[in-house]
Amino acid sequence: MIPSDTWLLNDIDQKLRKKSADVILPINEKDQLLINRMVSYIDACYTKKAKEYKIREGIALAGPQVGLLKKVIYIHFDLNKIEHKYLIANPKIIAESITYGFIEQGEGCLSVPKEYEGVVKRRNRIVVEAYDLINKKNITIDAEGILAICLQHEIDHLSGILYYDRINKNQPLTIEPEWIKY
Repeated sequence: MIPSDTWLLNDIDQKLRKKSADVILPINEKDQLLINRMVSYIDACYTKKAKEYKIREGIALAGPQVGLLKKVIYIHFDLNKIEHKYLIANPKIIAESITYGFIEQGEGCLSVPKEYEGVVKRRNRIVVEAYDLINKKNITIDAEGILAICLQHEIDHLSGILYYDRINKNQPLTIEPEWIKY
């Protein structure tokens, strides 16, 4: 499957503002096609083929971004020589740190073509329960730093929230000294 930017919904599409439904297993053929699009797109980026396919680079997608209003997320990136690869359904944050973190250069999104300047405050560490669609089992992900931020960003998509909704409108560049910078 050749990935395409045409698969991605733009932030003006109201489908991105809807809440997603739980994934019911087994996954039907139509939903599986959309999940395959997510995986194909992100894996093309992971294998450094974004330019070849003329697509924007990214590390994760949520179902709503490809028109699938179901709770499914695909994440695939390397950080500090550790591969993070998750295709999960029905993720739920069950614990979070009291500390916060943020990405210094700001967050971006494959469904948001315009850049929004501002700090997105996220929990520095979270614990997520989900169903692993790759290994076909329930899992718990204890995530910190960039992985935790990525998971929160994608889980927000499942509730119709975009990253720029979390930027302080009055003081977009506000950073507290105790927040951890990534």
